[in-house]
Amino acid sequence: MEIKYKMNKRIIIVFVVWLGVITTSFSQLKKETKIEGKSKPNVIIVITDDQGYGDLGSTGNPIVKTPNIDAFYEESIRLTDFHVAPTCAPSRSGLMTGRYANRVGVWHTIGGVSILRENEITMAQIFQDNGYDTAMFGKWHLGDTYPARPQDKGFKYTLIHGGGGVGQTPDYWGNDYFDDTYFENGIPKTFEGYCTDIWFDEAIKFIEKSKDAPFFCYISLNAPHLPFNVPESYYNQYKDADIPEFQKIFYGMITNVDDNFAKLQKTLKDLKIKDNTILIFMTDNGTASGYMDVDGKMYGFNAGMKGIKNSEYEGGHRVPFFISYPDGNISGGKDVETLTAHLDVLPTLATLCDIEMPELSIDGSDISTLLLDEDATLNRDYLITDSQRVQAPIKWRKSAVMSNKMRLVNGEELYDIAIDPGQTNDLSSQNPEQVKKMRGYYEEWWSSVSSEFNQFPVIVVGSDNQNPIEITCHDGHVHDSTIPWNQNFIREALKNPIGGEYTIDFEQDGKYKIEISRWPFESGLAINESIVGRPATISTDPISDGKVMNFKSGGVEIGGWKQEKDVLQDAESIAFTGNFTKGKTNLKAWFTNTDNVDWGAFYLRITRE
Repeated sequence: MEIKYKMNKRIIIVFVVWLGVITTSFSQLKKETKIEGKSKPNVIIVITDDQGYGDLGSTGNPIVKTPNIDAFYEESIRLTDFHVAPTCAPSRSGLMTGRYANRVGVWHTIGGVSILRENEITMAQIFQDNGYDTAMFGKWHLGDTYPARPQDKGFKYTLIHGGGGVGQTPDYWGNDYFDDTYFENGIPKTFEGYCTDIWFDEAIKFIEKSKDAPFFCYISLNAPHLPFNVPESYYNQYKDADIPEFQKIFYGMITNVDDNFAKLQKTLKDLKIKDNTILIFMTDNGTASGYMDVDGKMYGFNAGMKGIKNSEYEGGHRVPFFISYPDGNISGGKDVETLTAHLDVLPTLATLCDIEMPELSIDGSDISTLLLDEDATLNRDYLITDSQRVQAPIKWRKSAVMSNKMRLVNGEELYDIAIDPGQTNDLSSQNPEQVKKMRGYYEEWWSSVSSEFNQFPVIVVGSDNQNPIEITCHDGHVHDSTIPWNQNFIREALKNPIGGEYTIDFEQDGKYKIEISRWPFESGLAINESIVGRPATISTDPISDGKVMNFKSGGVEIGGWKQEKDVLQDAESIAFTGNFTKGKTNLKAWFTNTDNVDWGAFYLRITRE
């Protein structure tokens, strides 16, 4: 028995050594193939925020200056009937997962329903699992807490702001686009410069570092989303234009993006990786500020479309999409007029990059043949987009059922985009069978996506992955949209509805400290302290003064557990301690002022002790 053990042990040792040699050799071979063969292309997605189809020179805008993106337009394949969701977080969820926003829990931009569910698999996770270096820069807007952060969803390196934009409630306090503090892999770090410049500069550093291995780089910009802040030199390029002042800044922000896009392209060329890189430029919804009525006069350009951001009409969700991949024969300045969507990007990239996809239920289609063959067709009946922006989605709300050229809007209005791009002539009464068919498709779709509407994404507390965890009123579940979702609203003390709840999940049993605050914890401000704002400049929006609230007490309710305490003079927060068991529950937190009016707490911090 003893001899047999020793012999087996020797065999095991030899086998383990042999396996280690083979594994090392395979890894080295894979590394060499990755570097020398360049069998897999790099992927870069540049997506801007609130820039519509008509906010580019190449799509017909006579005022905005975008020479570098226009040049890219001339050499890329353009999807001319490409659609996203009408608002930002839903669009990003569809892009990242290939699945409808209503299916993955992201049908709003605030209110706890802009958080990607834990079980959703993202593009970044798939690229990472296939040996890609992954990084993202800028706007995530799919959750600021574990397990929904970008570093939880496949990005090895992250440099981001909080919430849906720089200066929003979950962002680092005081950020205003200039010399801000952003989150590098979850840790606050201060940078010098303008936000868009920083996102591109840091992305370029990542690309330079990862140039010898396939990489996926997601540059997700907050510009030109408001607030309207830009270096004055960019405002000056439009100061004499016959457009409103806010639009001069808006266009200046777009031109700044364009200059940075040129830096990105030059880097790819200098590194000699341009031809083996899939480069995509797109936007996340219709224009927010590039087409607007001011005192009865329309300013800007919307490419003849009806509707802007948040609209179910064409201008709310049809956006530019330009793609180039010279080594893959995707170039040459050609249009693809087939109906396509952000849901198609993931399955298409999987094909172009020859990467292995997990078994997923994808709503998008692989459109790689459309990019490679001008005679190719796509077997697709309809696409659907909608804008919910409510706690519980409402059937038919701000919806569009789309075929190649027909649009059924809100289940009632029918338009032929081919002859009526402005959607002025409702054809529903003349085409009842077409309406019936498209309504039937929507009914099936609704039945499918609505099965999980009651499954709110959770905020996990007590996890080693994020302890302590900070939560803001941005993510409270309320039945209206009066949430203080940006820092000016925090300063102005816009009422945070007391009916708001957070869906949390204690990952571990234990003792927890729950702190509530009127100001963000990093501000160092006392609960009842006031602060001075900042006036507007020629190229920046104002920052509001901070209002004194005179809170006398505060409280927390978690499930059936409830505590209240007085606000001590000069206190920055109120702390509560309790023992909680593992599992999901609801959390409420509030302050009470001297008039005995309850006010939802703006900021919370939970620590497993």
